Amino acid sequence: MRLIHTSDWHLGRLFHNLSLLEEQQDLLEQLFTLLQEQQADVLLIVGDIYDRSVPPAKAVEVLDAFLHRVIEDLQVAVIIIPGNHDSSERLGFGSRQLRAAGLHILADLKQVDEPVTLEVGGVQVDFYGLPYADPATVKSLLADELEEDQITDFNSAHTYLVERIKQQFTPGRPRVLLSHCFLDGAAETDSERPLALGGADRVDWQPLADFDYVALGHLHSPQYKGQEFIRYSGSLMKYSFSEARQNKSVTLVELNAEGLVDYQLLPLQPRRDLRILEGDLETLLAQGETDPHRDDFLLVRLTDTEALLDPMNKLRQVYPNLLHLEKTGLAAGSDLQLAREKLKRGEMDMFADFYQQVQGESLSAEQLEVVKKALADIHREDSGR
Repeated sequence: MRLIHTSDWHLGRLFHNLSLLEEQQDLLEQLFTLLQEQQADVLLIVGDIYDRSVPPAKAVEVLDAFLHRVIEDLQVAVIIIPGNHDSSERLGFGSRQLRAAGLHILADLKQVDEPVTLEVGGVQVDFYGLPYADPATVKSLLADELEEDQITDFNSAHTYLVERIKQQFTPGRPRVLLSHCFLDGAAETDSERPLALGGADRVDWQPLADFDYVALGHLHSPQYKGQEFIRYSGSLMKYSFSEARQNKSVTLVELNAEGLVDYQLLPLQPRRDLRILEGDLETLLAQGETDPHRDDFLLVRLTDTEALLDPMNKLRQVYPNLLHLEKTGLAAGSDLQLAREKLKRGEMDMFADFYQQVQGESLSAEQLEVVKKALADIHREDSGR
C-alpha cells in the first residue's frame, strides 16, 4: 500500500495581506500529479487544511474540487483530521455519509480508537485519527471516563488518547496514526502561531513508538522526532520568511503486511518562491534587472548606511512582490550610531543629500547659496515670533 502524507495546507491564508490561494492551487495541482505518478492508494491530510475555522468560500471551493478529482478521477482514498486552525464540527459535517465515497474525515475525539481499515492488494492497514487535542476539550468530551486530574496538560491529554487507541490494536495488522500535535524538541518556525505559552502544548513522542507509521501535522518543517517513522510532512508552502531556506515536500510511504517498507520525500516547487535578499540598494536594483525569479515573494535587508529616499518603491520596479523591507545597515551595531550622527547633521547637509538622491547630481554653488538664504530667512522668521 502506497500513501502520500501531507499537512498544513492553510487554504485561504493571507501573507502580508496578500492572498496565497493561487499559489496553493498550483501546489495542489503538483500534489495531484504526484498521486498519479506514484500510483498512490491513500492520501493523508493531517490537519490545518484551512487557515481559520470559518474559511473563505473560495478556499472551500478549492478543497472541494481537489478532493473530487482525487477520489473520482484517481480512485485514491483520502483520510483527513482537523488541526488547531480547523473547526472539527464544520470539517466533519457529513463524514459518515462521505466514507462510502472514499473520503474519511476523522474529526471526533470520542472516536479516536475506531480505525479506518483499508485494503489494497491483500494488505489491510488500520488508520487512526487523532485531531488537535487541547486538554480542556478532552476533559469536556470524555468527562465520564476520566479520573479527577487525569488530564492536566497537552501531554497527558495526547498520551491518554494514544493509549486508548493502542488498546484497540488488531494483532498482526499494520497501524498508522494521524496526529496534529507539537512533539517536544521538534523544530518550529515563525508561521505556526502557537496557541500556548512556554511550551505548554508540547507532547512526548515515546507513546507513538508502537505504530508502524505516524503521520504528523502542525509543525511546518519536514522532520522526524524520536524514530524516523514518526514524521512531520511539513506545510504545503512557505508561510513565513523563517522558512525561506526550507525545501517543501510531501512524504511517500510504502507499507506491506509486516509494516513500514520505505518512505521518501517528494519535492514541491512553488510557482513563486519566498526568499530573503541582502545587499545595498544599488546592487540589488542592478541584480533585479536580470534576476530570473524576480516575481518571488521577497524580504529585502538593505545594508546601506545612509538614509535612502523611497527604497521600497524603487525596489518594486524590479521586484514587484517585495513584501517587507529591513534597513539593517542603519540598525546594526556601530552603524546605528553612525546613522544617529547623520541625523544630527544640519539642515543644509540633509537637503544636499535629498537633492542628490532625487536629481542624481550635487547642488551647484549658486543653488547652495539660494538654499542657505532660504534657511536663514526661515530661522529669522521663527526667532521673531
